[in-house]
Amino acid sequence: MKLPTNKQARVARLQLPLSEKHGLPPTPTGIGTLSFDTQQELLWIGTDSGRLISYYGSDLQKYTSIQAHPIHERRVAQLLFHERGVISLASRSVHLISRRGLTQWHISEPSMTDLKCMSFIGKNSSEILVAGCQSVMYKIDVDKGVIVKEVPTQYEWYMMKFCRYICAGTTTGAVHFLDPDTLSSVKTWQAHSANLSDMDAQDSYLVTCGWSTRPYGPPTLESFAKVYDLKKLEQLPPIPFHTGAAFVQMHPKLSTTSIISSMSGQLQVANILDPNTSNLFQANLGAYMSQSHLVLAPSGAAWALADLDGVIQIWAGSLNNLRFAESAAPTEFADELFPLAFMDIDSNIPFGTIGMPYYREKLLSAWPDDQIYELGFLPPKIDPEVIKHMTPSAIGFRAPNPRKTLRNQMDRMSIVDSDGTALAVPRFLSEKNREANGEIEQERRISDAEAFTKPDITGSTKADVPVMYRLMEIKYSRYGVDDFDFGFYNKTQYSGLETHITNSYLNPLLQLLKYTPLFRNIALHHSASSCIAESCLLCELGYLFDMLEKAEGQKCHATNFLKAFSSLSEASKLQLTEETSPQSTLEVRIQAANRFLLKQIGLDYQRIALGDNKLDQTLVTHAFTNMRCTSCYHETLRVSPKTLIDLSYHALNVNARMRGSTPAFSRILKDSFEGENSQRMWCDRCRRYQPVQTWETIQSVPSILMINTGLSKHPDARQLWSVHGWLPERIGLVVEKGRILCLEGEALRVSQRNQQFRNMVVYDLVGLVADVNSGEHQKSHMVSLINVGISSRERQAEPQWHLFNDFLVRKVDKEEALRFVTTWKTPTILTYQYQGASNAIDDGWKDSLDTSCLFVNWSLNPYNVLQHNWPCVLDPSTEQPGSGTHMPIDTEFVRLQQEEIEILATGDRQVIRPTREGLARVSVLRANGANEGLPFIDDYISISEPVVDYVTKYSGVSAGDLDPALSVHPLVPLKVAYKKLWLLLNLGCVFVGHGLTKDFRNINIFVPKAQMVDTVTLFYNPSRSKRNLSLRFLAWYLLKENIQSETHDSIEDAFTALKLWRKYLEFEDAGVLEKMIEEIYTAGRKWNYKVPESVGAGAGGGGEKHWAGSGLTVGNHSSRGRDTPDVDSGVSGPTTPVARKHAGSEYFESPLR
Repeated sequence: MKLPTNKQARVARLQLPLSEKHGLPPTPTGIGTLSFDTQQELLWIGTDSGRLISYYGSDLQKYTSIQAHPIHERRVAQLLFHERGVISLASRSVHLISRRGLTQWHISEPSMTDLKCMSFIGKNSSEILVAGCQSVMYKIDVDKGVIVKEVPTQYEWYMMKFCRYICAGTTTGAVHFLDPDTLSSVKTWQAHSANLSDMDAQDSYLVTCGWSTRPYGPPTLESFAKVYDLKKLEQLPPIPFHTGAAFVQMHPKLSTTSIISSMSGQLQVANILDPNTSNLFQANLGAYMSQSHLVLAPSGAAWALADLDGVIQIWAGSLNNLRFAESAAPTEFADELFPLAFMDIDSNIPFGTIGMPYYREKLLSAWPDDQIYELGFLPPKIDPEVIKHMTPSAIGFRAPNPRKTLRNQMDRMSIVDSDGTALAVPRFLSEKNREANGEIEQERRISDAEAFTKPDITGSTKADVPVMYRLMEIKYSRYGVDDFDFGFYNKTQYSGLETHITNSYLNPLLQLLKYTPLFRNIALHHSASSCIAESCLLCELGYLFDMLEKAEGQKCHATNFLKAFSSLSEASKLQLTEETSPQSTLEVRIQAANRFLLKQIGLDYQRIALGDNKLDQTLVTHAFTNMRCTSCYHETLRVSPKTLIDLSYHALNVNARMRGSTPAFSRILKDSFEGENSQRMWCDRCRRYQPVQTWETIQSVPSILMINTGLSKHPDARQLWSVHGWLPERIGLVVEKGRILCLEGEALRVSQRNQQFRNMVVYDLVGLVADVNSGEHQKSHMVSLINVGISSRERQAEPQWHLFNDFLVRKVDKEEALRFVTTWKTPTILTYQYQGASNAIDDGWKDSLDTSCLFVNWSLNPYNVLQHNWPCVLDPSTEQPGSGTHMPIDTEFVRLQQEEIEILATGDRQVIRPTREGLARVSVLRANGANEGLPFIDDYISISEPVVDYVTKYSGVSAGDLDPALSVHPLVPLKVAYKKLWLLLNLGCVFVGHGLTKDFRNINIFVPKAQMVDTVTLFYNPSRSKRNLSLRFLAWYLLKENIQSETHDSIEDAFTALKLWRKYLEFEDAGVLEKMIEEIYTAGRKWNYKVPESVGAGAGGGGEKHWAGSGLTVGNHSSRGRDTPDVDSGVSGPTTPVARKHAGSEYFESPLR
């Protein structure tokens, strides 16, 4: 799209043939009207003799020529374009021809004496209004070609344009705004004192040129172009044009830009909102311009001029891919005939040498996916041996079993996806380990890696959906979800999200928000604040974003966020959860969830940052809603900020009959911002319900644009998205005087280069959420496509588009990311961010962590907690946790949902949904100092969900412990317990425990390996056994302590893990680590890795062991003073006596019991 500037070049020049009449000398062919076709690459000319001529393309190749009107009617006054063809108007008739030149209908009435103008009646109407300098107007149905209604009038109409109203100009210089429904005049504007010269309307503005009377002499062209606001129905400041404004055109893409021309070819490009700013350009004409003046192509890329000598000139700023129409339909040409080659066909010529016809359309044999069904197989053939030995019996026949297969065994008849497009499930990790050791035989599988790393997306139908877009499902083994090979689906540094959690349909939206830098910064800063609200979604987003960043491509899940989301009553009322919205489509649900989430985040943010408008500047579009009654014109105003833009496709209905056949994305976005609508509302002045016009007056735009595409309400708009390149990667917004201007593509680049708008805000596309319909046998699901380069810490030279299909993550190119297919891939949510905020990753929240909750005791049931159950909190003056501080930790869990299994026909047991556990208790201890082993966190978690099994034997938690009315332990919400651990993690603390990987996964927090000391891995020897050693066995053998004999205690387990880690350091210092681990596994095999009940704790390790030269004795005495005495035989079961320490002893008993 180019504006006329001094860099314009003339593309083509065409001299119409001279006309010869009655033997007179040839004269130039008069041009009555000139117009670009809105649907095809055609330029149409109406001559002074009633003929229509069309030229194709920028080289003006002649296409059609037809005598549409009788010669005596002379000039063709106006052209309109319809999907059926071209409508032309002469003084006494109206004519419709197809673009190939075939007449569709011709209307001529005796009352038609001096027709001058015509216009479509509405955006979606197939009726036109024809008028002139006569007393009758005609309403004509274009589809039927008949006059529907004759409307009497008292005005002489000279020209018409449709935009909101039918803007009809008279010979007296007045413009009447006619209601499209009633054709009555809504308002009259005296634009000029004499006749109109030209006018054009675009979006909400009307610009006119005309003549003014003088006291002496003929009328002259006014030196101003008049401007009128069609929304507010008021006049705006005129545009000065000193050489006399003769013709005007509104730019089809830039709604506030007009191009004004004089009779001599001087052009001025002016901004309606800033009339004092303009650019001048001079076109070299051989004569004055004709009445057809100048016209702009619907694409805005070219413009044409015609003069009185019958010369037509095409001008454009660039010759590359020059197009007249925005999205032109193919123009039909006559078939080119080729001589057929002679072929002598006889019985000796093979039929294979005869070529088949070439075709482009789909064949009838290409059945759609919804009509293809999988049928059963034919019954297998009976073995010949069986048939040979069959003998009659009472019922049918019988034969001896040939014993070629095992009992109940038969040939497998399942369909194999031979084309390799099915994404088979990878082997479980446990199976891969066994394969590596040669324990089971490897079998060759379909190359799934190739199937989703090299997809073919060209010409895709539902049956051809690339594998990487298919629905991802997790398979479970007896070891649970941890045995699933997530790494098979993700080789990038960006983590995906698991799908086995309720409401995980939100995963793509969460990923989109995470990779929007400004949103990511706000969420993490809020999480680092003092907020401890249990249902704060903004905190949960911050925790999730931090986890995804720390995971660096490893598996993650959004359990805590989705749990908080589901707990909100408003989410259930709006049917945003899977339990409450079984009938709604995912597209509708995720867009509603997007709206709710942004609203809830605003409330969460204000809970802590009261009065801070940072979030408003980031997410909120500030606007006023204007409401005007169409009866009394009474206007009211109200404040209407919004965090979400719902796309409105009103411009889509302005098809070939209007300025452009395919509206650009910027036009759709502008209409959506301004939100023009008409509905019946209560009018305070009329005291009744009246039709009311509403529109938005924009005050400011945010740094992040969250957009719902709304395709569920506008299914016809899906065709727009399927146009290649329709969605721009970059847009510009300009807010001036309450109106908004949207730019994209070449118009945006020109505006930036010329610095046309100082207050323009430029946005980059961060990513989108797309609805993928994989086909008949799979349900619809959501994916996100994100340019992760915008959220990287360093600016990237090229866009880094990635597909996030739950836990499948892979890099894709830009063309694939922004390509949409109406049959299976459509966008639902878009996110744009202010260009200046790209790569603006703010980690300042790490320096402003609010750690106050670590130094106070807080509980939901403070009056029920026994005094000795309160943990001893940290002393802020002497016990500040920091980087490298070791923290012994242990957690206990209860079951919230039992595992769901299915027994297959083979008798195998398949897990459908694994056991779901909830955090019940967490204990964190001091690792050093006088209070070593003393807990400063010992929180029991209040759980609102029903608990199906307290597993007291393994958790030490009983039914009353989690009830605020009955529990004698300090109960806190999950949010509070989680935040304490999250603070310790980001302070740099190192957690010491046993089986921490699984515990942290269940807690939904990711701890890097550098901040985790797990005694499971410390004493693990994969060369000897794949088995992990239990904490109880290690304590019995190495520490001679008998723990967990009847139940578990998290304080005892955490301190035991600390002592085991210290034992590990002792062995490492002495250089006997490998020998010691070998000894442990030897004892484990002897005792089946269990503490022998008959031997007891005192027999642990089999007595005293000593390695010569090491200086280390394991048993009752140590030459280095690290002594581990025998466990008191009287201590067993859940009883934990008071701690006692004495010289040379590290034996510990919990001080809280």
